[in-house]
Amino acid sequence: MLRFCFVIIVSIPYIILLYAKSAYMDKHNSLYSEEDRYKFAKFIVNKIMQNSFISTEVYGKENLPDDGGYVMYSNHQGKFDMVGIMYGHEKPCTVVMDEVRSNLPIMKPFLSVVQGSTLDRNDMRSQATTIKKLINEVNEGRKYVIFPEGGYDHNGNNLQVFKPGSFKISMRTKTPIVPVALVDSYVPYSYNSLRKVTTQVHYLQPISYEEYKDMKTEDIALMVRDRIEAKVKEQLSIKKRRYFYDKRIRQVA
Repeated sequence: MLRFCFVIIVSIPYIILLYAKSAYMDKHNSLYSEEDRYKFAKFIVNKIMQNSFISTEVYGKENLPDDGGYVMYSNHQGKFDMVGIMYGHEKPCTVVMDEVRSNLPIMKPFLSVVQGSTLDRNDMRSQATTIKKLINEVNEGRKYVIFPEGGYDHNGNNLQVFKPGSFKISMRTKTPIVPVALVDSYVPYSYNSLRKVTTQVHYLQPISYEEYKDMKTEDIALMVRDRIEAKVKEQLSIKKRRYFYDKRIRQVA
């Protein structure tokens, strides 16, 4: 929490800029393309990371589809998740966010800049409207990030259950599913420390419509979760081996 409070304080000029720019963009929407908006969003992302002493290692950019819309489904660990994903994603992308969280300070103007969508978990009619909107936008070529766990609860690198309904958008748009594995994304804002931290973002091999078209959403959810979990465990195992190797080297020295 210390890091989160610290970055808010030291980033006040950029937060003011974010609020002012998002309001101006909304008022003069026709003047700004999606690329313009995303360029500004990534500027804010980079400043947040610099001021938070956070670095992110990005892997698998070559797995991202070259053309068309798609949905990235990621495990959810904390406040830094979307920042890390956007940091590594060159083309404009946006996010589906819980209605309550979207109204938090900073999140509301940021969501406005990237023209993201919100989902009201308590209103079925609103959910149907949002899903219809997402289907239309993905069909038009937009790239979305969805966290199928629905939220995070101090689960660290452990995955929760993926909600099958999250995958209806891909089913209806017949677009690739791109699993995204986050490692240590919970660390930056979970501890009262300002030490430098490193997170990981892994864009995994996309799953084509041909591969999942005959599957139920429950089975798709399990498949995507399993692939993400396997990558997370693989990276944690590598980190553990590296830690003991470095420790042994220090002892010998």
